[in-house]
Amino acid sequence: MVRLLTPARRPRLALILASGLVGSLLSAAPALAGDAAHGKSVFASQCSMCHSPAKGGAAIMGPSLFGIVGRPVASVSGFAYSPSMKAYGGAWSEDRLRGYLPAPAKAVPGTKMMFAGVKNPAQLDDLIAYLATLK
Repeated sequence: MVRLLTPARRPRLALILASGLVGSLLSAAPALAGDAAHGKSVFASQCSMCHSPAKGGAAIMGPSLFGIVGRPVASVSGFAYSPSMKAYGGAWSEDRLRGYLPAPAKAVPGTKMMFAGVKNPAQLDDLIAYLATLK
């Protein structure tokens, strides 16, 4: 042990310790992608009472969310969107959903979607991962 701590070996020891610390920090970082399997259960508990995940699924209180990722906003035929949702425009990307789903009424004032939002970041990532599988 004394040999490891000689002045010539201290920088090497510091480098080894630092690389181990960086490695452990990187492995502890949260994954950017969510767990789609868990997202399906989030959908079942928080979304399914108003939205269908099925292709061609009927509107319940809201439109079917099949194909939501990449789909233009307010584009499901036959669903009566609010004027504010129509004006929101663009397409639903994963990033856009991440900005909308935590607080829909704040993101699009005047939306018909009366949902408090998905506040838990891990559940939000999982839900978005699941929505991305609906193709």
